[in-house]
Amino acid sequence: MDLFSSVGTQEILMILLVAIIVIGPNKIAEFGKTLGNVSRNLKKASTDFTSNITREIEDEEKQKKTSPPATAPPDKKS
Repeated sequence: MDLFSSVGTQEILMILLVAIIVIGPNKIAEFGKTLGNVSRNLKKASTDFTSNITREIEDEEKQKKTSPPATAPPDKKS
């Protein structure tokens, strides 16, 4: 899924213009750097979460293969 696949040049220019007005021209670089760091951290957290879940699933599947099947207790007739 590409975040900017549906955003055209005009939309990007409008976003930049609004950012310059709201944030100010002096703070744009700092804001971009901060936004990049946040994006990088979120991507890393997402990757870590996915790999942890995958590892847990693989461990459970391995454990199921190595452990003997559970046997049901025999029926007791009174």
